[in-house]
Amino acid sequence: MTTTSTSVDRLAVTQSIRDGETLASAGGIIEAGFFSPGNSIRRYLGIWYRNVSPFIVVWVANRNTPLENKSGVLKLNEKGVLELLNATNNTIWSSNIVSSNAVNNPIACLFDSGNFVVKNSEDGVLWQSFDYPGDTLMPGIKLGWNLETGLERSISSWKSDDDPAEGEYAIKIDLRGLPQMIEFKGSDIRMRTGSWNGLTTVGYPSPTPLLIRKFVVNEKEVYYEYEIIKKSMFIVSKLTPSGITQSFSWTNQTSTPQVVQNGEKDQCENYAFCGANSICIYDDNYLTCECLRGYVPKSPDEWNIRIWFDGCIRRNKSDCKISYTDGFLKYSHLKLPDTSSSWFSNTMNLDECQKSCLENCSCKAYANLDIRNGGSGCLLWFNTLLAHIFDGLKYALSMHWMSSRGSKRITEQESGQDLFESKREKSLLKGIPRFKEVFAKYKARIRKRAFESLGDSNWCMIESKSR
Repeated sequence: MTTTSTSVDRLAVTQSIRDGETLASAGGIIEAGFFSPGNSIRRYLGIWYRNVSPFIVVWVANRNTPLENKSGVLKLNEKGVLELLNATNNTIWSSNIVSSNAVNNPIACLFDSGNFVVKNSEDGVLWQSFDYPGDTLMPGIKLGWNLETGLERSISSWKSDDDPAEGEYAIKIDLRGLPQMIEFKGSDIRMRTGSWNGLTTVGYPSPTPLLIRKFVVNEKEVYYEYEIIKKSMFIVSKLTPSGITQSFSWTNQTSTPQVVQNGEKDQCENYAFCGANSICIYDDNYLTCECLRGYVPKSPDEWNIRIWFDGCIRRNKSDCKISYTDGFLKYSHLKLPDTSSSWFSNTMNLDECQKSCLENCSCKAYANLDIRNGGSGCLLWFNTLLAHIFDGLKYALSMHWMSSRGSKRITEQESGQDLFESKREKSLLKGIPRFKEVFAKYKARIRKRAFESLGDSNWCMIESKSR
């Protein structure tokens, strides 16, 4: 791509850039201008990294309204609004003003971070591209919500490598229950990166030494973001047109980005692949679904021919009125359930969490909210354990039965994000030998990488025993 750089990092009200001209950030890292993606001849206003090959575009202004030729002009008007004009001087794209402050001598600046910001003369931000991401997540972008303004920041794939219009896939923060990161295909959930456990998201539990990740949840904002520890390194993640998240990395000394994370997942990551109340296990390219303890396949004939979508149902009907028979099953080293039907507290401890779950007939499971320093906080799951609650539950490395209220567990407590799931049914003790057999089979099939990838993410369910 050949362009003529203006070698400036800002645009004043009296200035403009035309196709063939660019803005360049002060450190020479980022460039903004017009480009044609892939084999397309259409023109788009975009932002990309300079001196990097292959070409990595991180933001597109007019992704849904392309220019048909090289007639595009970008201007900043006196109200602080960026306007992209076509050959007939019609506006095909414009920014908006999210600030209520009076506008005085606005200026648009392109920063080394990749953020394109319209500022007021008093340094107030009128608009910024980081609030409207495209298909790329990069350091400084807050993926999530500004609860005060209602602004949602999400990333969405291109339609194709030749067309940056919004595609089928999107990654968003779901605010229901404990906020979690979800990938959508259209309006359907495709997979869950999941909720935050204090260190990382449950879907990507392995810490990354190159990054500092954080998930902020307060009364003003809910968002996920990351920063890079080494200032000489660049890492960006792109959601491809096929719905795969790819992460690219390079340094100041290199100009060729390397794929450091391909984002391809096994079938257990497909949302609700095994249906309700089940565990999905993938090992050595072999996949199987197992019902949780106390559950049986809803459609046995289909289950036996490896059609698992209907999931599992309780073996015996629940009787929540007999509360003194309630106890817990513990599940360890697996992906926590969907938190859209959950409730959480930062201040409760695990004993208080257990008590709250036992006292509410709708409570189905509980866990620590934060796994750091031995665990803290409380996370409760409510209502029916639907298919979406148990999607992608992987690597059941330990499952421990917990007796009724006030008793100790049979086995030693493990550290981590243990989840305790309710099982209000009779005749549990008759099933203990079979339970141990299932656990032994699971443990034998799990490879070392399960420990490396899933850490101490555990959960448990309430279990009843006859008296």
